[in-house]
Amino acid sequence: MSAIIQLKGIRKSYFIGKNELEVLKGVTLDILKNDYVALMGPSGSGKSTLMNILGCLDTPSSGEYMLNGKDVSKMESNDLADVRNKEIGFVFQQFHLLPRLTALENVALPLVYAGVPKKQRTEKALHVLDMVRLSDRSHHKPNELSGGQSQRVAIARALVNDPSLILADEPTGNLDTRTSYEIMEIFEHIHAGGNTVVLVTHEEDIANHARRVVRLRDGVIESDKRNEHAVVQKQS
Repeated sequence: MSAIIQLKGIRKSYFIGKNELEVLKGVTLDILKNDYVALMGPSGSGKSTLMNILGCLDTPSSGEYMLNGKDVSKMESNDLADVRNKEIGFVFQQFHLLPRLTALENVALPLVYAGVPKKQRTEKALHVLDMVRLSDRSHHKPNELSGGQSQRVAIARALVNDPSLILADEPTGNLDTRTSYEIMEIFEHIHAGGNTVVLVTHEEDIANHARRVVRLRDGVIESDKRNEHAVVQKQS
């Protein structure tokens, strides 16, 4: 199976005044299509910086990042924005839903930016809301939804553009245990449907749903192991 992500010698430094802080110190990593990877590491390990580079929200100081065969490591910000819109679906801990829009309108938003006609936007948004079992709440606004329902809307929004890659940053961080379990069940369903999922988490029980666990420490990969005991949930 071909690699969707190829990182070679990725370094990232920030300057605080005249002092250089090297956060990533030469990360080399391949992620295959339809893989399900958890990125883990203690605070300061570089996992959030790596996530931002994977999501084309930031560029490396040096090294090469190939996403679906395109070298995105040296792209300008306009081209990166285009890649983000077409190739990547984001799910964040904070949901980032627009309060004045309904669930359906929030989900359809990436399609507005992509210039998709309204009828098709509505059909597609309803389809992905149905995938996350939330079509009955499509006309509710975020303040009328629970945390778990809001995260489902955010997941549906991430899926609506048929992205190559789903990036989830602490997606259960604001949720209780039962709701977290339901959200991880949805990610299982997304992965089973052929999507590539990369999950950043500091929680071992959440990482245990992934098929592969990559651990970072001090800006380098400490370990990269297949998870033979991944929690596979049955779809109801």
